[in-house]
Amino acid sequence: MNIGMVSERSGLPSKTIRYYEDIGLVRPLRGDNGYRDFRETDLHKLAFLGRARALGFSIEDCRTLLSLYEDESRESSQVKAVAEEHLKAIDGKILQLQAMRTTLSHLVESCHGDNRPDCPILDDLADGSTEP
Repeated sequence: MNIGMVSERSGLPSKTIRYYEDIGLVRPLRGDNGYRDFRETDLHKLAFLGRARALGFSIEDCRTLLSLYEDESRESSQVKAVAEEHLKAIDGKILQLQAMRTTLSHLVESCHGDNRPDCPILDDLADGSTEP
């Protein structure tokens, strides 16, 4: 399969596929003409990577997960540990976003939004008095 075909079938842009090749996540064969020749296994890896990235796993996490996927002697506890660590990071981001939302909501409610120049939003941004 050429890169256009594998892009269509995997749902990943060609640029992303080339990047994954550059960093060693996939290694398509090369024809005598130098063109990439993707196999079904490459397509499967790319779909796997696309799903993992959609779940927010980092490139290094994807590398680890792909390695575990290919290791038939793996222990599921190893996979679970990677997923649990990622879940903790997501939970931390959610807490940060909730704190940001609370702060911004308070600032928006405090601003009259009229034709007066005073604005609690700008005041807070200028002096950082409200912590998220």
